[in-house]
Amino acid sequence: MFVSVVLDLGNEDSLKAVTGLLFRYGFRQMQKGVFESTSMDDKRLSRLKIDMDRATDFYDSIRFYQYPVDGTVAITSLNEKRWRRVMIREPEDD
Repeated sequence: MFVSVVLDLGNEDSLKAVTGLLFRYGFRQMQKGVFESTSMDDKRLSRLKIDMDRATDFYDSIRFYQYPVDGTVAITSLNEKRWRRVMIREPEDD
């Protein structure tokens, strides 16, 4: 699965911890605050999210873009220590 991660972290400690996690999980840095992986599976991604939750604080924001997830794009975000997920589907023809 393709996964892109966009970071908006509140302090340097969170930045070091989260970027270290991303490199350990095999992500490549594409731009400042943007990382990508083309070889992520669901189990490792779930573990990464748990590790990132521990490494961040209330003011940090992280967004994951995943494709394919059940044939759609999934956007998962961490804001104010809460995870939210949105599935983007193609409109159905009437």
